[in-house]
Amino acid sequence: MQGTFWSLVPAIVAIVLALLTKEAYSSLFIGIIMGGLFFSGFSFTGTLAHVFKDGLVAQLSNSYNVGILVFLVFLGIIVCLMNKAGGSSAFGQWASEHVKSRVGVQLATILLGVLIFIDDYFNCLTVGSVMRPVTDRQKVSRAKLAYLIDSTAAPVCIIAPISSWAAAVSGFAPEGTNGLMLFIRAIPYNYYAILTIIMMVFLAVFKLDYGPMAVHEENAKKGDLFTVASAQNEKEDASTVVGKGKVIDLVLPIIVLIVSCVVGMIYTGGFFSGESFVNSFANSDASVGLVLGSFGGLVVTLAFYIVRRVLPFKECMSCITEGFKAMVPAITILALAWTLKSMTDSLGAASYVAGLVAKTAGTLLYFLPAVVFAIACLLAFASGTSWGTFGILIPITLTVFPLSDGNPLSIICVAACMAGAVCGDHCSPISDTTIMSSAGAKCDHLTHVSTQLQYAVSVALVSFVTYIIAAFVKNAVVSLLIGIVLMIAFLSVIKKIKNR
Repeated sequence: MQGTFWSLVPAIVAIVLALLTKEAYSSLFIGIIMGGLFFSGFSFTGTLAHVFKDGLVAQLSNSYNVGILVFLVFLGIIVCLMNKAGGSSAFGQWASEHVKSRVGVQLATILLGVLIFIDDYFNCLTVGSVMRPVTDRQKVSRAKLAYLIDSTAAPVCIIAPISSWAAAVSGFAPEGTNGLMLFIRAIPYNYYAILTIIMMVFLAVFKLDYGPMAVHEENAKKGDLFTVASAQNEKEDASTVVGKGKVIDLVLPIIVLIVSCVVGMIYTGGFFSGESFVNSFANSDASVGLVLGSFGGLVVTLAFYIVRRVLPFKECMSCITEGFKAMVPAITILALAWTLKSMTDSLGAASYVAGLVAKTAGTLLYFLPAVVFAIACLLAFASGTSWGTFGILIPITLTVFPLSDGNPLSIICVAACMAGAVCGDHCSPISDTTIMSSAGAKCDHLTHVSTQLQYAVSVALVSFVTYIIAAFVKNAVVSLLIGIVLMIAFLSVIKKIKNR
């Protein structure tokens, strides 16, 4: 079963079960067990050894993954501190006085998401904690908030040269190639990311919603922010203190967190040992850098609150366990998603997908960017990881179209790979950023997946057509303008149909 379509079956089964049963934990675990069975030849002991030793334990022993989990815990503690100090409530009160419409609050969420471009995890949880009280007051559904968070996480990071994603993509560039310059040259061709941002603004300004999201938004206007009942909704904002704290109690910790995360990342890239800022960011270890940055942000936040007597020391310490508890659901799903990815990796999903790309290279030359985009979408959707997809497809596309040849298709195909990976990641219920977006919005996870899927697929279809055009035109500006026109035309048609 290795290196064949069967290598993708465990992930596909997990995703289908999750969408059908609306239960993520058991669906992921069934997919993991299936992967173990396929790998071991249906041996009982071999399956257990592969699932737990080579899968779960190995993933939770991986230093990079542990760093991400520690970062999430620190971030959860900071969010808990801001809530208890009353910073979130104070900001919500301030925003409600200045932003007095559903359109305004959605645009403010998009703007904040764009500004926090360093890392998608940091983006998801920070934007969620800051904007939740504000969107609640304007009766924006949690599903819509989760969509806005998710759409300003990976899509923004993948076109931001100073981000953990730029560092990741740079690491997959061939030896002797400036990875960061490759990333920057691909930005104008990253149609999915750019069109997703344009779509969000269009939906907000023209008050347009369709598919399941329209039901959630209509219910939210009547006071039901969730539509789908869940235990998480019952506990909503239990730790938030109202009528205490100031806006600075939210703003300063976030600013410190952003600055310290940047410093942490360039430190791991050797900036303080003589490397340039650009090179240190390109060579940074995002996992370690974010841990250092979030720890620095946590220490400053604690000191800021204790010195000003906003929170007593004992109450600050109680936030450590509360913040950790708040992250447990996200951490659990992440651990299972990583384990499922390790199952598909062990079954040779990468070599199977590589073979598909190689077969299309000769016969569909000018359609190759669109084909790469579609394959990246499917691979990221099935595996739940953008970065893993980069690692598989970027080297393959640069083998087919070497940068040294000066063929514009090489950059277009790299951009198509990046865009497709973000698209698949955006749609996948087992993606870490999708999980983080649900956690940030405190929205039922599968509700978030099912409501944003139509929007993501809409942008994906327009992006697919735009990549076909780009392969013939070979001009980033012209192709992007055509893509934008197609996106606006599509949404205008949807709006006319809805208004009938």
